[in-house]
Amino acid sequence: MHLLNADLHCHSRFSDGTLSPTALARRAHDNGVELWALTDHDEVSGLAEAAAAASALGMGFVNGVEISVSFAKETVHIVGLGFDASNPALLAGLARTRGGRLARAQAMADGLAQVGLKGAFEGALRYVGNPALVSRTHFARWLVETGTCTDTGAVFRRFLTEGKPGFVPHEWAGLGEAVRWITQAGGVAVIAHPGRYKLTVNEEYALFSEFKAHGGQGVEVLTGSHGQADTAKYTAMAQEFGLFASRGSDFHSPEESRTDLGTLPDLPGVLQPVWQALARPGNAWAAAASLQV
Repeated sequence: MHLLNADLHCHSRFSDGTLSPTALARRAHDNGVELWALTDHDEVSGLAEAAAAASALGMGFVNGVEISVSFAKETVHIVGLGFDASNPALLAGLARTRGGRLARAQAMADGLAQVGLKGAFEGALRYVGNPALVSRTHFARWLVETGTCTDTGAVFRRFLTEGKPGFVPHEWAGLGEAVRWITQAGGVAVIAHPGRYKLTVNEEYALFSEFKAHGGQGVEVLTGSHGQADTAKYTAMAQEFGLFASRGSDFHSPEESRTDLGTLPDLPGVLQPVWQALARPGNAWAAAASLQV
């Protein structure tokens, strides 16, 4: 049986990645990816370039986005796949979610200045492809460049997280809103990297229950931040909640990401891959997807 090499989670310079959509497409293709999605944070501006690059390489492509959601005082990410990127309600929702990032970034810079790290806002902007989407990652790259920290992991241990200098909370979209924006635009909503969230057992169960009730259909079982225990746990939860399973590296940068595009292991055979829900007549990869049951 052919196992489709799908990578349905990565980021370009249109959000907090370092490569262009074209360069990402080439890297994915070179790594054997057959079905690819670009999932920039709260932004779809890179999708046209990504789709054109994938088509030129003969690689399957579906539209993607990663939406920031506030749930149980935690920021949770919901990936949307296979939607109409011109849907007005989706575009308005994403614009609203992006709004406030700039003010938040300025407040983060003010917090860093209070501990002697001046010029952080201007420094972070040097790494931003889209000024409306300046994020903690851009500040982290500046802090590494200036020698304040050795790598981005050290940044988040010392700064920019709750209780640390530079942390500024933000109220994102509601879970139901994000799922509806995706599904009403014809897409499939997926819980991104659930193993990363600091939720209690009850909170996590509530997340999955509410997500399913709002019309969510999938969960990332394989992703760059999941270990074997996470894979086993979310395989079981996908089965319990009747969710499709997704696979995505969450690749951001050749220098920073520990998992490259297209290099994750295969999904466990007991799961239904999310690309079965995305398969449309005429898609070159649909026949391969239909073999995986």
